[in-house]
Amino acid sequence: MTVNLLLTGATGFVGSRVADAARRQDGVRLRSLSRRTPPPGTGAEADHVHGNLADPRSLYGSCAGADVLVHCASSIGGGPETAVAVNDRGTRALVDEAVRHGVRRIVYVSTAAVYGRGPFHGVRPGEVPLAPASATSRTRAAAERHVLDAGGLVLRPHLVYGEGDRWVVPGLVGLMRELSATVTGCEALHSMIDVATLGRAVVAAALSPTPASGVHHVNHPEPVSCSELLAAVCGQVAAPGGGAAVDVTTARERAAGSPSARHHLAMLTVDHWFADDTFWKDLDCDPGEGFATAFSRAAPWYRSFLRSGEG
Repeated sequence: MTVNLLLTGATGFVGSRVADAARRQDGVRLRSLSRRTPPPGTGAEADHVHGNLADPRSLYGSCAGADVLVHCASSIGGGPETAVAVNDRGTRALVDEAVRHGVRRIVYVSTAAVYGRGPFHGVRPGEVPLAPASATSRTRAAAERHVLDAGGLVLRPHLVYGEGDRWVVPGLVGLMRELSATVTGCEALHSMIDVATLGRAVVAAALSPTPASGVHHVNHPEPVSCSELLAAVCGQVAAPGGGAAVDVTTARERAAGSPSARHHLAMLTVDHWFADDTFWKDLDCDPGEGFATAFSRAAPWYRSFLRSGEG
């Protein structure tokens, strides 16, 4: 039996890996919902559904014929009004369409940022309240509520890395460039997952024969210490220029004038470890290689990206 899977955000960092994983599954017909129509003659028109999350009226009929909806599209880094329009109102309209057309499963790829600033040490779903600290996180928490109210499944990864990452590792490289040094004394633990494994996990959740609803943390089971993360970035991607390593206090002084540097420095000093003992077991899905192996595989892409001047 063919499963008709409708995917939003199919060209994004995470969504593109979900699309790759879905295409490798037998019996899955993948369609992507996007406001941009594929160029004529590319063969992609038949698998495209037009819809713009910022325009709820455009979503009418978008879920017709879909068995599963996987929602990966989000407004990240835009203004508050755009975040509300896309993440909150757009998700609500999309979920309403899915319910109206009898879509049997809705999966939303959210973020652990809905919990706020931490510290979080081995936190499981439901153990701490949501306390989003930005417009993006607040509206993604609102999107979660629309999905959960419809009986859907919410997946919350924390730090996602790998080919296409323009925030986690490039941000750390930018921090060390501003400091002209790496930072010592950073032993905070972070949940991480490489983007290819996350793509597989999302598809596994979407296609699982077991009824699924509620919230899961989706990260590799073993958290990564920031000292290991920094060592990998320095050793395999970009070593900081300048002087010797500095401690956290000195780093804060040097980063005082840079909001981006302060943000990434704060990440290095506060635990964000989100546990979930059941996700991988319930889906019988492999959580993938550990950080050291997966990061080494992604390192050439990071080096190329940073050399290109984009990072």
